[in-house]
Amino acid sequence: MTAPDDRDPRLIWTEAGEPRSARYGDVYFSAQDGLAETRTVFLDGCDLPQAWAGRDHFTVAELGFGTGLNIIALLDLWRRTRPPGARLQVFTVEGHPLSVTDARRALAAWPDLADFSAALLAGWPPATPGFHRIDLPDLDAVIDVAVGEVEQVLSDWSGPADAWFLDGFSPALNPAMWSDPVMDLIAARSAPDARVATFTVAGAVRRGLSGRGFVVDKRPGHGRKRERLEARLPGPPPARPPRPSVLVIGAGIAGASVVRALGAAGLSPRLMEAEGPGAGASGFPAALVTPRFDLGDAAVAALFAQALERADTLYRAIPGAILARGVFQLTATERDAARFQRIAAQPLWSGDALRPVDPAGASARAGEAVDGPGLDMTPAFTLAPATVLADWLAQVVIQPGRADRIEAAPGGWRVLDAQGACLAEAGVVVLCAGAGTATLLPDVALSPVRGQADWVSGVTAPALAWGGYVAPTADGLLFGSTHDRDQTGTEVRPEDTARNRATLAARLPNLAARLDPAMLQSRAAIRATTRDRLPVAGPIPDRPGLFILGGLGSRGHCLAPLLAEHLAALILDRPSPLARQIAARISAARSALAPLVQPGAKEDA
Repeated sequence: MTAPDDRDPRLIWTEAGEPRSARYGDVYFSAQDGLAETRTVFLDGCDLPQAWAGRDHFTVAELGFGTGLNIIALLDLWRRTRPPGARLQVFTVEGHPLSVTDARRALAAWPDLADFSAALLAGWPPATPGFHRIDLPDLDAVIDVAVGEVEQVLSDWSGPADAWFLDGFSPALNPAMWSDPVMDLIAARSAPDARVATFTVAGAVRRGLSGRGFVVDKRPGHGRKRERLEARLPGPPPARPPRPSVLVIGAGIAGASVVRALGAAGLSPRLMEAEGPGAGASGFPAALVTPRFDLGDAAVAALFAQALERADTLYRAIPGAILARGVFQLTATERDAARFQRIAAQPLWSGDALRPVDPAGASARAGEAVDGPGLDMTPAFTLAPATVLADWLAQVVIQPGRADRIEAAPGGWRVLDAQGACLAEAGVVVLCAGAGTATLLPDVALSPVRGQADWVSGVTAPALAWGGYVAPTADGLLFGSTHDRDQTGTEVRPEDTARNRATLAARLPNLAARLDPAMLQSRAAIRATTRDRLPVAGPIPDRPGLFILGGLGSRGHCLAPLLAEHLAALILDRPSPLARQIAARISAARSALAPLVQPGAKEDA
């Protein structure tokens, strides 16, 4: 990934009001005819809207996000001409992102497209490396902005694209955007009949595309540019696949996230639940939404940073879902002070999103004297899980039923109860049953962890974590929790409440003293974890149509929204919002879980 200092676009403004990159010595667009040029070079050049006629999904990839001008022109055309019920997906790459302030100034030159500019600017991504998603639900469109070096980003993208906008600065000024490895990746990430459009007719670009199977043509240019380039990859247009019937098992945060993601992608999944929404680990009155920090594993750190950003975007669209902003991390060991400094310095976090705080500041933040410094995690937050489940499951009819076994059936899968009666059949089944997944797939390497938490009304405190935790609720606070591996009982245990109170009192004695033991409420639930402490999201090997989202441990409310979108993309064979290297790390086929499916166990699970 590009280092933080190298992401500066070095933007300057010309006297004509054109944004110009001092890094590359070229303008982003012409103030006189930039929009007309975009429409001619990229929209006409990719044969839009004809190319998406009759399609239910269309993917545009762009090299050079810049000011977003190409995107707002594309969205304008999409709104006017899109096929009924179709979805648009955009993947755009930028090595040197503009600030939202500069983008707003640039796009103000096109007042006729102000609605599209406002929608794009409302979700404008941070300049941190990785994939960032912008939702445009009114247009049935989604934009993934990838910040980083183009070759690495394209290697990480799953593709394929139906159309390409190649809009980096010219090959002479920005050769990395037009290199042979990048051309290889464009070809590898192209769907049959893909279109390519670009302003440059440089010989190296023409030869690069034609040498990789594209039919290349020069076309009349626009304005002062005499020529432009169009290319097309020969082959029949992608067939329109039938929409699968999908059954999701489990109505916790994982199942609700999958239902939401599939609905946003145009499907209407069914949902099966044995007890009710939030009956398992998603049923507590509050949950801390925090990332896992990993200083030794860049891919894992990137997964959690992206997941937290995505969770924040989706949860804040639900009124009342976010109970409090910010979580303060207290030290648990002497090494944490140095570790907090290193965590905050990671390029995954923008500005002072993570801020180390000295001991005096940590005590002020905690509301009482604490030993050692702390880490202020401003992007983290406290969630009301029941509010999220109610919103995301509002349009779904929940079929009651306790799945005991899954077996292959013609065209998909059959779900059976403990007596062998068929509860449901579907072409695709997604297992989101938490610790219950181990019953449905006994050979999946998931382990149960029992956790009991306690809460009280009328007492307030900030969100704090140190091994134990405190989370604000709608009318008080929740604290806990126990962490007992390989235990599956969900009865409330007085001794576990005593453990939670002792953990709280050891770190925050003043807060613990304010709690009335007679007013405490308690609950226990079982989480599912994996040996490598990473989630599992994707297809079960050798069992077509069977998927899993599980192993979320204590980070389910952070991970589930993003991983559900990844899973929906896999089900529908669409580009994933996850980088390929991250997707491989959480795959059900990863080596850390091998052997996940035993040889010869392909029919019954």
